[in-house]
Amino acid sequence: MTDRVDRERISALTSLAAELAGDSESRWRVALKRAAEAAPVVEIEEVLLQSHLFVGFPVVLNAFMTWRQMQPRVEADPAPNAAGMEARRVAGEQLCARVYGKAYDRLRENVRELSLDLDRWMIEDGYGKTLSRPGLPPDVRELCVVALLAAAGQRRQLRSHLRGALNVGASPESVEAALLVGCQVAREAMGTEAFDATEVLIEWREIRERIGT
Repeated sequence: MTDRVDRERISALTSLAAELAGDSESRWRVALKRAAEAAPVVEIEEVLLQSHLFVGFPVVLNAFMTWRQMQPRVEADPAPNAAGMEARRVAGEQLCARVYGKAYDRLRENVRELSLDLDRWMIEDGYGKTLSRPGLPPDVRELCVVALLAAAGQRRQLRSHLRGALNVGASPESVEAALLVGCQVAREAMGTEAFDATEVLIEWREIRERIGT
């Protein structure tokens, strides 16, 4: 029973994350209603909050407006990560290293070549301030990122986060389920113009074979 409830919770949260890749208030409303029936309010709001890293503030602000019509703001929000900049940097480096594993050093080098500021913001704001917050476990956060990136058609980042979800403890079955949720949302929202995840899915199943699951 607990496993089934947990699967329903994660499915609802990943579906919500995937829907944020689009711009449909009606679809957000359906996803938020489903999430409200399956997951705690704090987890739903963490999915909304972290998604600004991938879809931007305008989308998340609009999604929160839809959510507030359904769920009034509680008196106390989840405790923010109010640590100082140095503590955020350390927390961000630790979480980013967990997500990227052996590819972490290469990631940092590549982003630094693009922009030193972008590298700093990725660690301090992305992984330190946002993704290290309490309220949602790292594996569930990564599953939501997988679903969102699949729905958005961001193939390069999707490949990284498929592995990242495994690295922070998500099961191979749950990672593939999140990937399929994102692809399904993309097809429903965009039809024939949706991102074709066939190649990524084949790659993913090859990874599963290599790790013996």
